[in-house]
Amino acid sequence: MIFVTVGTHEQPFDRLVKAIDELVADGKLEDEVFIQAGYCTYEPKHCEWVRFVPTLEMRERMEAADAVVTHGGPSSFIEAMAAGKVPIVVPRRVEYGEHVNNHQVEFVRLVAERQGGIVPVYEMDTLHSALDKARHTPQGSAFQSHNLEFCARLRELITSI
Repeated sequence: MIFVTVGTHEQPFDRLVKAIDELVADGKLEDEVFIQAGYCTYEPKHCEWVRFVPTLEMRERMEAADAVVTHGGPSSFIEAMAAGKVPIVVPRRVEYGEHVNNHQVEFVRLVAERQGGIVPVYEMDTLHSALDKARHTPQGSAFQSHNLEFCARLRELITSI
């Protein structure tokens, strides 16, 4: 199963949702695909989809997926990494009306160059090959969240006040 998320940003990310739907329609993707489509105006015809997914369900779907495709929002692709996946990350772009600027493009490029652990997609014609690459790329250094450690330290600090 392939899980796709466009996050909760209010500008549609039709370019990604349509590209995935077309890969399924063309038979290039034979996997089951589930799309969290957010505010997209394009409605997939060949994939199961919903507008929004509750946080726990999102985590479960990422863990169960063979591949995860996300927009360039750090929270989404870090969540996929925490679920043990090498996410395919497609940054939203201003020239397509997907965001207010190209900060996602810049951020995704920096993460890919400096840390790795993601497969960036800047043009939709490379999306299919990116899925294959992500499935065959070892995760490398396991991503570990430090949220519990942070909360414990914060609790200690608050208690000491």
